[in-house]
Amino acid sequence: MPSSSQWAAFLVASFLFIQVPGPSLLFMLGRALTVPLREALLSVVGNASGLLAQAVLVAVGLGALVTTSATAYSIVKIAGAAYVVWLGVQAIRHRGDARVALESGQRPPERARTALMTGFVVGVTNPKTVLFFVAFLPQFTSSSAPTAPQIALLGLVFALMELVSDSAWATLAGKARAWLARRPRRLDAAGAAGGIMMIGLGATLVTTS
Repeated sequence: MPSSSQWAAFLVASFLFIQVPGPSLLFMLGRALTVPLREALLSVVGNASGLLAQAVLVAVGLGALVTTSATAYSIVKIAGAAYVVWLGVQAIRHRGDARVALESGQRPPERARTALMTGFVVGVTNPKTVLFFVAFLPQFTSSSAPTAPQIALLGLVFALMELVSDSAWATLAGKARAWLARRPRRLDAAGAAGGIMMIGLGATLVTTS
């Protein structure tokens, strides 16, 4: 199992990574601005479940890759950085999407299952997190124990952290809806800032060992 120092480093890295706007966070903010808070929070639960599914899939197939091929690991790392940069560019290009959703009004009520599944699909297909799992989780594992169970455990902790963080952001966004409605273009600046942060993260992934 990971050492105490590895756990501390993992928790700090995960917290910082979760706070960088990406597909899941931007999706949850958009949900909170366009549907009732209950539905938004159900989608948060679904998203966390999707992230956990990602972690389990990575744990099943990652061990052999990272232990036998340094070249494959480097390719994954560079690909991950490229995806993060691409997501940042897309966030800047589509920075007005949240404002348009806000100005168009709320959507019809959803069933609980629909809200959960909507979040699950976003979580399990999120390229930002799957590449984080592939590139980063092995760095917090102990060589004295099997890799796969450690990655699955780290993924579970990450998903729980994401659940708490996204719930807080969704709640705040829901409460801030009236303030944003007075000047919806404030969302454009927030989207652009998030895109710049993601591009910076991608550059950091390339330049760090």
